[in-house]
Amino acid sequence: MTKKKLPVRFTGQHFTIDKVLIEDAIKQANINSQDTVLDIGAGKGFITVHLLKIANNVVAIENDTALVEHLRKLFSDGQNVQVVGCDFRNFAVPKFPFKVVSNIPYAITSDIFKILMFESLENFLRGSIVLQLEPAQKLFSDKLYNPFTVLYHTFFDLKLLYEISPKSFLPPPTVKSALLNVKRKQSAIDFKLKAKYLAFISCLLQKPDLSVRTALKSIFRKSQVRTISEKFGINLNAQIVCLSPSQWKNCFLEMLKVVPERFHPS
Repeated sequence: MTKKKLPVRFTGQHFTIDKVLIEDAIKQANINSQDTVLDIGAGKGFITVHLLKIANNVVAIENDTALVEHLRKLFSDGQNVQVVGCDFRNFAVPKFPFKVVSNIPYAITSDIFKILMFESLENFLRGSIVLQLEPAQKLFSDKLYNPFTVLYHTFFDLKLLYEISPKSFLPPPTVKSALLNVKRKQSAIDFKLKAKYLAFISCLLQKPDLSVRTALKSIFRKSQVRTISEKFGINLNAQIVCLSPSQWKNCFLEMLKVVPERFHPS
């Protein structure tokens, strides 16, 4: 007799087996019968099974070939499920609105976030994501050094819902985990300007120790910097990394209005 395949710790495979957690994640993502939902790192299909009860179309993405075979057998009769065997970084993300409910592979968290909340900004609507607690907490730091983190908060409402017990996984991970809720919001910045916005943030964060005053003067005139401070209540003496996402957004929109395009960061 052969033993059933268990997750291998060094690959970061920790299957979500907590039914209460899975059902809550689906509820928090507001999944309905019309939705297309991605399950990134579907594993043995514990989350996928529950999604199929509600969603119109579920795409289970898994990179482990043995698990892909397992998923295809498990859902061989499924009319509303598609099993895709690939690394999510090579996955053709839908060009239409979709949601995500997933216990993502922890090792590629930052890549997954960039694909969902930057590259697929126009179509990623909402999600519940189980991830390692430490990178989740970095999203909510008082000082934002990562330009992508600023961008994520500009276009999405991010909420760290709660820490997840290791007992919710098989095998239990040695690191702490958490459930993150992501919901795209109405933004004053056109989605088509996302790359320009990222370039703007990246330019000003090149030297994170600079004051807001000094950093802004690399793009704006001295009088414009003073106006920005008064208009948006920005402390010019604070470090540039202390700007809130809403202040970043306001500074960018002001640049579009008062700075000639040839002087915009690229």
